[in-house]
Amino acid sequence: MRDRLRFAAFGGGLVVLLGAALGIGALVGDPGGRTRVLDTAQHRSTGLSDSESGYVLADLSAPTSPNRAGPLRFRITGPDGAPVTRFAIRHEKPLHLVVARTDAAEYRHAHPTMAADGTWSVDWTWAAPGTYRVFADFAPGDGSDDLVLSGTVTVAGDVTARPLPPAAETASVDGYQVRLQGDSDDLRFTVTRDGRPVTDLEPYLGAYAHLVGLHSPSLAYLHAHPQGEVGRTNPGPEVSFHAEPPMPGAYRLYFEFAHGGSVHTAEFTREFVAVSQPDHSGGHHR
Repeated sequence: MRDRLRFAAFGGGLVVLLGAALGIGALVGDPGGRTRVLDTAQHRSTGLSDSESGYVLADLSAPTSPNRAGPLRFRITGPDGAPVTRFAIRHEKPLHLVVARTDAAEYRHAHPTMAADGTWSVDWTWAAPGTYRVFADFAPGDGSDDLVLSGTVTVAGDVTARPLPPAAETASVDGYQVRLQGDSDDLRFTVTRDGRPVTDLEPYLGAYAHLVGLHSPSLAYLHAHPQGEVGRTNPGPEVSFHAEPPMPGAYRLYFEFAHGGSVHTAEFTREFVAVSQPDHSGGHHR
């Protein structure tokens, strides 16, 4: 994972990496809690597919009923068709697993372990029925580019889809209050507890916080890391991110931070509005 937001969309829905190969450039603040996104012709992986550059997310399996424990398993195969067993370390882990229901109401970020044959697995229990997108975010150990591949799992039962919560500048989680300010070029999250700034955030995966996002309704995928490094920036109360969403629309953002020995996730809804950008010939491109 690079230290810029990467958004992936699942075939019709999941996080902030959406649609087909779309790219964007600079981001500009806009009244009403929205952010304008200036288009460019840059290509970016969308993460909506189970295959890219010869790599495939294969043999995905998981429990198919809610509240029933079992393993979530998959393999990554390479261009030669064989399971990949060498991965580069990205933010202290060889692979990051992000899972979300198609309405973005259920979200988890986990780190499975790999067996000698290249099978990744993690103990798993679904909290609710529905269709889920499973993202594998990794970099092959052969020096290839970082990749995000995804597949779906359907969990049996009656599903009540939840609408995306309205946009708000503050969110509460586990006794903490988090405030979101700025535009997508400089998203700033400020953490407080009982009205006091939290100035001793704990390193989590090599950073003071992480940011994941889900596009709605497509559920495109985003995973970002904060500006600055642990030990070179203040451990709170503010953590900033630079966002480069690949498409316009509403996103559910998941701000993950560690404090008090636990990881906490504050959730926000944010809208990014695409606008055209003049090209050098005086015209516009999309």
